[in-house]
Amino acid sequence: MKKIYGLLGRNISYSFSKGYFSEKFNRENSNCEYSNFDLTEIEELKQVINNSNIRGLNVTIPYKEAVIPYLDNLDPIAKKIGAVNVIKIEKDQSLTGYNSDYYGFIESLKPLLSKTIKKALILGTGGASKAIGYALQKLGISYTFVSRNPEFNEMGYNDLNEDIIRSHKLIINCTPLGTHPNIDDYPDIPYEHLTENHVLYDLIYNPDQTTFMKKGQKQGARTSNGLQMLILQAEKAWEIWNT
Repeated sequence: MKKIYGLLGRNISYSFSKGYFSEKFNRENSNCEYSNFDLTEIEELKQVINNSNIRGLNVTIPYKEAVIPYLDNLDPIAKKIGAVNVIKIEKDQSLTGYNSDYYGFIESLKPLLSKTIKKALILGTGGASKAIGYALQKLGISYTFVSRNPEFNEMGYNDLNEDIIRSHKLIINCTPLGTHPNIDDYPDIPYEHLTENHVLYDLIYNPDQTTFMKKGQKQGARTSNGLQMLILQAEKAWEIWNT
């Protein structure tokens, strides 16, 4: 019997994971397949896990937080982050939630860092942004969330003036703004205050050059998309499923 792995999300036909793992399984001649589980509601997870051949799942927008109540166990790091992007189906069919996003982000960000980067702005407050916050904490970089509807300790986009942009040398886009097919969209920040000392990191990987990144490059900033992070978190997920 084939081992089945898959992705939980909504409107995920564009998914990186399916292509990545299908290619990996073909290359390695492994008796595995990867499916997209496009759920209208998270409750549908119960039907998915009824299949005893399923060994592991990735989780994407909008279920990284919503999936937690459906799990039997949480890895301590996933618990701290408050978001899950990997589910391991244990031998007794119980579900354990993990987070490999933070690992993928840390390892892909390291080559871009310099000693001048001490503060970061995280654009967006969803499940992915929580993993980014945890990763920055591990790297000793202080951060502030920027939200359209700011809560306590968060900034609104209108708060982003020259001083704030200049003092926060790392800006991470965790919003879906700019994702294919809406490639002309971008987060509304004052790009004119960016410098060559800034790093703009976009979690989006399709297109590989987002408008957010292009606007940063115009100001001399270093930029990265989320592809390397995705590859690293996918490999970490594979490791989790197989240990």
